[in-house]
Amino acid sequence: MTSIRMTKRALRRFLLEKQLLLHTPEVQLTSAESLHRRVLDTVRQLECVQIDPVSAVRPNQHLTLAARVAGYEPMVLNEMLRNSEIFEYWANAACLIPMEDYPIFEPTRQRMNQRVESHIEKIRPIAEQVIRRLESEGPLPAKSFDSSERVHGYWDNVNAKTKATSHALNLLTDSAHIRIVGREGNQRLFDVTSRSVPDELLRQAERVDRDEALGAMMNKYFRAYRVFEPSDIRFGWQNLNAKERRNAIESRLHSGEILQVEVEGLNKPYYIISSDRERLFFHEEDRIRANGNDEELSIRFLPPLDNLLWSRKRLADLFDFEYRWEIYTPAVKRKYGYYAMPILAGDRLIGRMDPRLDRKQGRLTVQLLQIEPEIDFNHYLRDRVLRALETFATVHGANEVTIDTLIANGERS
Repeated sequence: MTSIRMTKRALRRFLLEKQLLLHTPEVQLTSAESLHRRVLDTVRQLECVQIDPVSAVRPNQHLTLAARVAGYEPMVLNEMLRNSEIFEYWANAACLIPMEDYPIFEPTRQRMNQRVESHIEKIRPIAEQVIRRLESEGPLPAKSFDSSERVHGYWDNVNAKTKATSHALNLLTDSAHIRIVGREGNQRLFDVTSRSVPDELLRQAERVDRDEALGAMMNKYFRAYRVFEPSDIRFGWQNLNAKERRNAIESRLHSGEILQVEVEGLNKPYYIISSDRERLFFHEEDRIRANGNDEELSIRFLPPLDNLLWSRKRLADLFDFEYRWEIYTPAVKRKYGYYAMPILAGDRLIGRMDPRLDRKQGRLTVQLLQIEPEIDFNHYLRDRVLRALETFATVHGANEVTIDTLIANGERS
């Protein structure tokens, strides 16, 4: 078994580089075609981008990409969905995934199909009606389907509150009979899968070997996480138990596909893809000061479901940063806010900001800007953070920024 020793800082800088967060995005005056290409390249580099409808500023997928792509525009994702360059399905959670990966998700689709089959059977006439309409009229937005019948949907508890047609759309999407091909505001746009996925990819999915597909999925997970360990319950995106996760690590260690990394100051290892070894050692040998120089200290605000934040354990281990999304925490018990976004400064996570965007007024309100107690929030760092907030506001359609509360250097203001 091959093992290498590494500092925390080298490992986190390597991780940030692979997740396109280490260097400031270049501001480019480019065409819409060039922006489209850069966004697609970014989704491919990240392997997938998590989707979430919560929109304190913009939904997670747009904030994730805007943090990495200068000049990002949300309309680009719709174009990519419409052009069948990406698809929405289950990876780390609901994600945007490059369309060329469609075949390797066949085992996931089969698993989901088995899970929802009995639920579809309960509303079979409505599900069939939805498919017939999409075949003859599609693509169609969700609002095109209406029903007075209420059923128990995904989020209902005691009472049946979900429209039968809405439930049918969700079930048929999970089972991959239909798929999302765009969005009109908050409305999803649907079409049948047989028409909206390229024929060659459909044929590949039909004949893909299950074990090969699962192996390719595991490798995709490794590339997405880049620095990983087997306690992650989403390991490999395959619903593996703890023993299966450990076995997957052991077998790939013995085959030489991955390497074990002993991290300075930690009592447990992490793992990387073997081909990443050279780049990791580059960061270990890099002697840039911890904060970088004045020109290199970039500030970014990461949404709660950003790829970097998928593993809370990794955040604590490599960044010494504790993070929990408090959206489901009762308001009176929240410490940092409903949509607190971690603040990345260079290669450190230095605090959180909880934003609200008022599009009509063109105002971004930061309800709380919190800097970690051990961070010296000096004039230089304060200036960089405030300037980054102004840029963040402008990028997302606001021309004014207000900060309700600032906590830094042990003081509240």
